[in-house]
Amino acid sequence: MKRRDFVKNSIITTGSIALMQGLTSQASAAAAKPKKNILIYTKNGKGYVHDNIPASIECLKKICADNGWTCEATDDASIFTKEKISKFDVLVFSNTNNETFDTEEQKKVFQEYIRNGGGFVGIHSACGSERSWPWFWANLGGKFVRHPPSQDFTIKIIDQKHPSTISLGAEWKWKNDECYYLNHLNPDIHVLIAVDLNTINDKGKEKYPGEIFGQYFPLAWCHEFDGGRQWYTALGHAIKHYKDENFVSHITGGIKWALTKNKTIKK
Repeated sequence: MKRRDFVKNSIITTGSIALMQGLTSQASAAAAKPKKNILIYTKNGKGYVHDNIPASIECLKKICADNGWTCEATDDASIFTKEKISKFDVLVFSNTNNETFDTEEQKKVFQEYIRNGGGFVGIHSACGSERSWPWFWANLGGKFVRHPPSQDFTIKIIDQKHPSTISLGAEWKWKNDECYYLNHLNPDIHVLIAVDLNTINDKGKEKYPGEIFGQYFPLAWCHEFDGGRQWYTALGHAIKHYKDENFVSHITGGIKWALTKNKTIKK
């Protein structure tokens, strides 16, 4: 072999080795980086239980799979021990309602999880959970009051740049859902979307929300409360909603936002 051919082949071989080493290093780094782990929690106490829970679990599991996250679904409150709950990056309360915990110790574990920087996502009737616990209302952002009959309505996108709204445009025509009204709203919430009350048929509107909120009422928001990072949407009553492309994108963006720690909310 001529010297120049030897040198040329040596350069190629050295370059190939360096490339392989680089790819191996990247693969090792990716493998070493732990996957995000999501809890899908669906416990209901005594009272109304939504028939959408299986559909919401299926939807959330697919969201996790599509994004490379691991997940676990349960309605068993015994998961709220410090050891068990610490492995999750975000707790998704999907259509929980009424008594969401069995013991005061479980509530304390949940509270400490949030205070240690945990992420929280609430979907639909999660706002009706723990109705006697003010701290929970503040964590979620508000407390359920009532809703008019299921119907179509128009949603105004308040923050069009948030991960949970970026695909929705300026207005969202939403079909066959319960327009939830909450009170005890945490003044720190950053409203993402709001229902146009002019599009709601509601005989009880004068009683609540009346004119308190003008012509719009918040339906989804995010905030940072007591050390944690919270996102909530009031939407999602019907089973079919969990196959709706816009709604799935809405939830996905909410979880992604809750996973992002220590970033200031843009007002």
